Amino acid sequence: MVWEAYKKVRGNQGSAGIDELSMEEYDANRSKHLYKLWNRLASGSYFPPPVKEVEIIKRDGKIRKLGIPTINDRIGQMVVKDYLEPRFEKVFSRHSYGYRPHKSAHQALEAVRENCRKQDWVIDLDIKGFFDNIDHKKLMLAVEKHVPEQWAKMYIVRWLETPVQKKNGELVYKQGKGTPQGGVASPLLANLFLHYVLDKWLETTDSQVKYERYADDAILHCNSKTHAEETLQKIRERTQRCGLELHPDKTTLVYCRDHRRKGTHPQVKFDFLGYSFQPRTTKSKKTGKLFLGYDCAISISSRKRIVDTLEEMNLENQSFRSIVGIAHVLNPKLRGWVHYYGKFRGYELSKVFHLLKVRLVRWARKRYKRYKTSLIKAYQWLDRIKKQFPNLFYHWQLGYSC
Repeated sequence: MVWEAYKKVRGNQGSAGIDELSMEEYDANRSKHLYKLWNRLASGSYFPPPVKEVEIIKRDGKIRKLGIPTINDRIGQMVVKDYLEPRFEKVFSRHSYGYRPHKSAHQALEAVRENCRKQDWVIDLDIKGFFDNIDHKKLMLAVEKHVPEQWAKMYIVRWLETPVQKKNGELVYKQGKGTPQGGVASPLLANLFLHYVLDKWLETTDSQVKYERYADDAILHCNSKTHAEETLQKIRERTQRCGLELHPDKTTLVYCRDHRRKGTHPQVKFDFLGYSFQPRTTKSKKTGKLFLGYDCAISISSRKRIVDTLEEMNLENQSFRSIVGIAHVLNPKLRGWVHYYGKFRGYELSKVFHLLKVRLVRWARKRYKRYKTSLIKAYQWLDRIKKQFPNLFYHWQLGYSC
């Protein structure tokens, strides 16, 4: 079990914890580390070290705090996660998609698209500080319902109680709530907690509500505004009883306006998993005519993140000997962007790729003297490159015009 867990952790890479031990250094003395971990896990004498706090800047400029366990601790958590996950999977709802085997964000998005066509109103649900506010006692009630093994429960409690080490070295201990966002076992425990707080409760109390949940982000579908408002109020009360709070700004009611649904409501758009759902001009597959549909495409904030990434790469000032070097660096990122954001209305990525084209032209004008005084010639050069080497950049291979 330890060996299988190690292989998964190694494949996931990840940074070092408070011991500053990298994966390369860990592998240099792997047998010693793994034997020691196995011995302590098997004897019940394993105690997790503090979690390293890392701050990540969110889209809205606020800071998200992640907890990075040591490599040894990630392996230990993976052992318990792999042991418990199969039995939890038998319990979890099919409408839950986050951090689960054989489930994906694209599946969640497809389900949202389908339900938005069927039902008029959406509740865009966001739980404020979810991972920081998971009640340990309530979570352990759910764990004990499915986990009779004392050793597994013992280690879960130890991980829940593990302190966080801040940048200044200060240790912050949990006060009966919270689990580090970044731990291996945290997503599984979070899914179990929300399964009883939201999923099972929804399915039991109101079967008319259709929903999709990805970790702590959920989309609920209702037939009428009254139904949506009543449902939202019930969920607000339910989450409060369970020690959670809905985010006052990010939780909204949305009207899925299209050619059939012509009512008025101030909010007709919501974002979910990097996509924006809103009224969009759509071409009928049967007649070829245009009509107003309700669909998703890459969100403005996601486009901005890609543009920011390109800006940080500072391509035009890189000293590549040829454009092949740029393609080598860029293609892994391009592949990821296209595979994720190109799933639905992928042509919306053309706006991003146009900016990339501008940066490639800037690079050429700095790299080659003959293009410094002629913007037109630089664009013509890039067009020739594309015709001669259509597979050079990943998005060129897929026929994007930019």
